[in-house]
Amino acid sequence: MSQPLADRIAEYAVNLRFDQLSPEVVHEVKRRVLDSLGCAFGAWHDEPGVVARRVASALSAERGSTLIGTAHRAPSDWAAFANGTIVRYLDYNDTYLSKEPAHPSDNIPAAMAIAESVGASGRELITAIALAYEIQCRLCDAVSLRAIGWDHVTYGCFSVAAAAGLLMKLDATKIRHALGIAGVTSAALRQTRVGELSHWKGCAFANAARHGVYAAMLAAAGMTGPSPIFEGEKGFEKLVSREAIKLAGPIVGERDELMILRTSIKCWPVEYHAQSAVEAAVALRQQLGDPSQIESVLIESHDAAVDIIGSEPEKWRPKSRETADHSLPYITAAALYDGDVTLATFSAKRIADAKLIDFVQKVKVVRHNELSAMYPGAVGNIVTVKLRDGRTLTKRVDHACGHAKNRMSDGQVRAKFHRLADPVIGAQRANGIVTWVEKLDVAPRIDELFPLLAVSS
Repeated sequence: MSQPLADRIAEYAVNLRFDQLSPEVVHEVKRRVLDSLGCAFGAWHDEPGVVARRVASALSAERGSTLIGTAHRAPSDWAAFANGTIVRYLDYNDTYLSKEPAHPSDNIPAAMAIAESVGASGRELITAIALAYEIQCRLCDAVSLRAIGWDHVTYGCFSVAAAAGLLMKLDATKIRHALGIAGVTSAALRQTRVGELSHWKGCAFANAARHGVYAAMLAAAGMTGPSPIFEGEKGFEKLVSREAIKLAGPIVGERDELMILRTSIKCWPVEYHAQSAVEAAVALRQQLGDPSQIESVLIESHDAAVDIIGSEPEKWRPKSRETADHSLPYITAAALYDGDVTLATFSAKRIADAKLIDFVQKVKVVRHNELSAMYPGAVGNIVTVKLRDGRTLTKRVDHACGHAKNRMSDGQVRAKFHRLADPVIGAQRANGIVTWVEKLDVAPRIDELFPLLAVSS
């Protein structure tokens, strides 16, 4: 057998250094930290985050990690869960699309939790985040898990365990043990994202991250883990991926840009495959003015969008926020009806609006061969509205605002952060966070950030 994959990942992790990262990668990591914190503030008052914070607040640890928005230190694995839940809940954090889609900034709350607990510097945190993106995105390139019934968050236990191990300064052997412990316990069922969705949709990666942090903590204390976790007789490749995990890029010694540069930031708080549909629908709404003129709506989309957010009957009559922000017909109808999509689009009152739901019934979703062939290099949608006077208006968008090929500017990233953070902590304190994060690479200790994140009761 060639060197087991977990060993190769562990060796890559321990040998990665900040000075190996390009200025572009360092800058992008800082943008993703700011974007993630904005998402966390945006979801601060939402029930899943409140529940997760309440559970984690019942546990204390002197050398633990701060629950974002509070002064309470919980065990690092529970802080990773609670903080990860609020970063993810709005479905507003970044995205990577490949054989398996993912939200790689889900790794950031876990990396921040460990970085605080060990007194890591900003540079050490940046390196760990870049590592987590690299591992998770390369795994997503290798095998689709959703196609065989597993959830994409399953890969997250590996990326978080490696990033935590790097921050804890574990050697390659202990990181390998952490990968084994995390991998053997963390296969997640795709049922999380089927039919009417629940709170758990926003918590699933946070739970995988909790497993990854816990595994690294155990390995640091001397716990050994099963090996080889990927290639073993009853290992990941036999039972979960059902095919060999073949990675590319620096992990296997190839020269390539780091994966964070291929990921995308969201302009709207919706599942990523609907981003271009929102952009198209908003443009059409500006042309037609009055949505009552619309007789029918046709969305032509790629296979992934149809399969994930555009085929189940629940998507036409969502009952929860989680289902609504994963509904291509609802999202597009709301963009046409209201001229925008905001957090209010997914309030209980808006989802229950009979006029809007009636309008959703006018939407038809069909597959488009060209868009499917372009995916994931392009994540396009074509929206066509037929008007009562017989006219039709069509808008096609292949690379929505924020896509890796149509990047948001730094100003747009800051503006998004302020939209989410200002209502919770105020513009002045939000400005202080922006300034601190933009200097993350010179911060001597990451724990200086957490007092800035406090939310007033």
